[in-house]
Amino acid sequence: MWRALTIISKINKNSPIGFFDSGVGGLTVYSEFRNLLPAESCLYFGDTKNMPYGEKTKDQLIEFSQKAFNFFEKQNVKAVVMACNTTSATVYDVLKNNYQFKLYPIIQSVTEIIAMLPYKTIGVFATPATVNSKAYSKGINSINPNINVIEIACPSWVKIVENNLEETLWALDEIKLKLEEMLSYNPECIILGCTHYPYLVPQLKRFVSSKLFINPASAFADYIRRDLMRLNLLSDLQVEGSEKFYVSSSPEKFVKSAEMFYKLSNRPYLL
Repeated sequence: MWRALTIISKINKNSPIGFFDSGVGGLTVYSEFRNLLPAESCLYFGDTKNMPYGEKTKDQLIEFSQKAFNFFEKQNVKAVVMACNTTSATVYDVLKNNYQFKLYPIIQSVTEIIAMLPYKTIGVFATPATVNSKAYSKGINSINPNINVIEIACPSWVKIVENNLEETLWALDEIKLKLEEMLSYNPECIILGCTHYPYLVPQLKRFVSSKLFINPASAFADYIRRDLMRLNLLSDLQVEGSEKFYVSSSPEKFVKSAEMFYKLSNRPYLL
């Protein structure tokens, strides 16, 4: 069970926070968090060597997450933000009690907010692993069983974003195909249930109003802020916190892909 940080001498309110994703997609959450809490020092790890996570097995995802969490533990982080929907859906319950730091999984953190929305039918675009876990429908329906949750897997979308293919004819056809499938269920809103997907809104809104889509990143960042405040773990530094970026492969490609997500303050380190 997660132990109170006050009894761990190396961790305090000014310890860094880790962010974990399969690639650059988690920068959507990271950007929102930095805007809310600029005094927090942050470490971001994108497991670019093993992405996309949505096509991996549960055992593989556990292995990748353990390596990332072990790295963060050595950095004496006070919390780790699981910005990846896929690992939140498949790994969180397995590993949540194995580390000294607090874990914030994106799906479990935002479904309570989503369940309060005044809708009867909610769509979710996500990776195959997230859809197969039914994490969004289970989380939402555990609070509000009257909401019909439609989950549709978009296996090619992460590759489209990571490889800057969003303006190719192939990508536009892939996006339109999934959108038409979702719209056949008449959803009142559609959750972009992968941190990469918000960067396809410019393409999605060519076919339907962008007001239909929900990016959970903003609500997730505010949830973390409120919980850190509750735990008395907000940084009390009077200056902007530091930030470091790490990847498991291709740091140059990460820098290029990150340009449309977040302006990196320094070159990522290769782990």
